[in-house]
Amino acid sequence: MTDNDALLELLDVSKTYPAPAGTEARPVLDGVSLSVRAGESLAIVGPSGCGKSTLLNIVGTLDRPTAGRVLLGGEDLSKMDDAALAAVRSRQIGFVFQLHHLLPQCTILENVLLPTLAVGDGRDGEQSEATARRLLDRVGLSHRLSYRPGQLSGGERQRAAVVRALINAPKLLLADEPTGSLDHASADSLGGLLVDLNRDEGVTLIVVTHSMELAHRMGRVLHLRDAALTEAEGGP
Repeated sequence: MTDNDALLELLDVSKTYPAPAGTEARPVLDGVSLSVRAGESLAIVGPSGCGKSTLLNIVGTLDRPTAGRVLLGGEDLSKMDDAALAAVRSRQIGFVFQLHHLLPQCTILENVLLPTLAVGDGRDGEQSEATARRLLDRVGLSHRLSYRPGQLSGGERQRAAVVRALINAPKLLLADEPTGSLDHASADSLGGLLVDLNRDEGVTLIVVTHSMELAHRMGRVLHLRDAALTEAEGGP
């Protein structure tokens, strides 16, 4: 049974990686189910190596589950081939990682606009640039458009990476340890920015994090432990 109002659904998702010879394979994820409504924000927390990034990669179509189904906007991603999944990633999902992955030879504006080249949906280049400039202004980087990543602070680079993830107006923003490489002040600023963008841009936000401070800024907190996902008691 699926939730007709859900943007994202995981239905009994399991993931097991091949084990070395002579050892028993153990599931990283075991029958995980989750329903996320459009506009929600949630955090997934848990010990290192518990499978948080694996779960996020499956949601983001970077990996496939061993069993179970993932539905995005009612579409069953398990039935799609690699080309169709690549199109879903380009148009519907934005990614923010612990490392910004900005191209050092490109300006910040050029970095932000790179994902628009892969979509090929006929959008006007001027419209895309106007969106990029609006978002960069929104995150306080309007004075850094012509700078290259090496000229920015760590917090500024990560804010630029967030804008790059939003440039194609995705339905879903996935952030994997987005504050993990930042000092406390920059991490606090980025956490506030993600919350504001979730509210103001209407993008659904899922954050994997070790930071309980960041996690508790989300609308829901889920724990991944022993290959199972559970709602945090008492909420955020």
